[in-house]
Amino acid sequence: MPTIRMPAFFVSTFMAATLLIGCSSLGIGKNKARAERAVATQTPNIGVNSFLWRATLETLNFMPLDQVDPFGGVIVTDWYASAEAPQERFKANVFILDTNLRADALKASIFKQTRTASGWDDAAIDADTARQIENAILTRARQLYIATVDAQ
Repeated sequence: MPTIRMPAFFVSTFMAATLLIGCSSLGIGKNKARAERAVATQTPNIGVNSFLWRATLETLNFMPLDQVDPFGGVIVTDWYASAEAPQERFKANVFILDTNLRADALKASIFKQTRTASGWDDAAIDADTARQIENAILTRARQLYIATVDAQ
């Protein structure tokens, strides 16, 4: 009789789900267990907060990606110039620093260049721009989290 081998991921997922269901059926941490189960079933296992990760990719989806590291939490875009302002271009670096959905788990840096006769030169950017990008990412991450928990 041949031996059936189950992948380790399937076995660990099954055991985790069994534990979560067992805790919730006893009334232990029902809301937390429901949220954890929702997170586990909706997103792949990455090294950073999955809601911040997805929200960052969605928020910056109009910019071409240069580097993406879901385990290190790094998203670096390539330079982007809009059709409305072809004489200036922007680049974003976003670092997700934690597995928790918190405001201090996110750091965004925005860079700007303007076209001159000699090529592209670095330009000053409003200090509030990076904060606005961070707030947009955090808002979207909260929406994704709420939608996932409410769906359960």
